[in-house]
Amino acid sequence: MITIYTSHNSNSSRKAKAWLRKYQLPFIEQNVFTAPLSYTAFKEILAQTENGTTDIISTRSKAYRQLKPLLDDDLSLRQLYDLIRDYPGLLRRPLIIDERRLQIGYNVDDIRQFLPRKIRRLELIKALRRSAA
Repeated sequence: MITIYTSHNSNSSRKAKAWLRKYQLPFIEQNVFTAPLSYTAFKEILAQTENGTTDIISTRSKAYRQLKPLLDDDLSLRQLYDLIRDYPGLLRRPLIIDERRLQIGYNVDDIRQFLPRKIRRLELIKALRRSAA
């Protein structure tokens, strides 16, 4: 099952949800501002990142600018989680995750990884036919 962590004012979150609906992919949405990320979910997300916390922290956010001195310290995983729980604006959004994949942010090409292989194959065949015509 796909889980998408969003915020109410994120255009990227809206686009990602619309894309998932378009392809009729079932998903669970969790707004990180109204329902904080669980510690277990936080660890699952981190386990799928390539660069750890660097990938999921929004360095352009107001929360990051306010907390940067604290974030520059060596924080334990639990301390970082507590900060993110208290300041969910620290997270990049949307975070789209399933059992094997993680996508941070919305990218129209990268989100296709959540399509079943059969559908991706059919769309590739259609695209090849269109380009050959």
